[in-house]
Amino acid sequence: MKIYFATDHAGFELKNILVEYVKTLGFDVEDCGAKSFDKEDDYPDFIKLAAKAVSSDPVNSKAIVLGGSGQGEAIVSNRFPGVRAVVYYGKNLEIIKLSREHNDANVLSLGARFLTDDEAKEAVKLWLDTPFSHEERHARRIYKIDSKI
Repeated sequence: MKIYFATDHAGFELKNILVEYVKTLGFDVEDCGAKSFDKEDDYPDFIKLAAKAVSSDPVNSKAIVLGGSGQGEAIVSNRFPGVRAVVYYGKNLEIIKLSREHNDANVLSLGARFLTDDEAKEAVKLWLDTPFSHEERHARRIYKIDSKI
């Protein structure tokens, strides 16, 4: 499984921490940027690279994207066919679990301004470890989403 990462300046430091952390979990990682801190950069420039990669191979890849809130990053990601991006910015980890079990989310968008490094690591590990349930009702709903309802 290949994990793509992308962020703008708002998630730059946390992205670098998570890239190294996910490598220690045994995943193949690709950093789509930002590669340097630039407070004037624009998140769509980087997020689209990760989302496009997942869209090209949704079975063998996932992405973790970061931004200040994670909202815009999820919006960009969800414009690509086959991408199901969800946002997490803390508190209830059940959201992370359900995003995988029920929605087979393949992009996790993190709100870097709302998470500590340890909270982000915990969420990422849970998200990567949680499989899709393959229950018929969830598979049916994902088919409808991917078919553009």
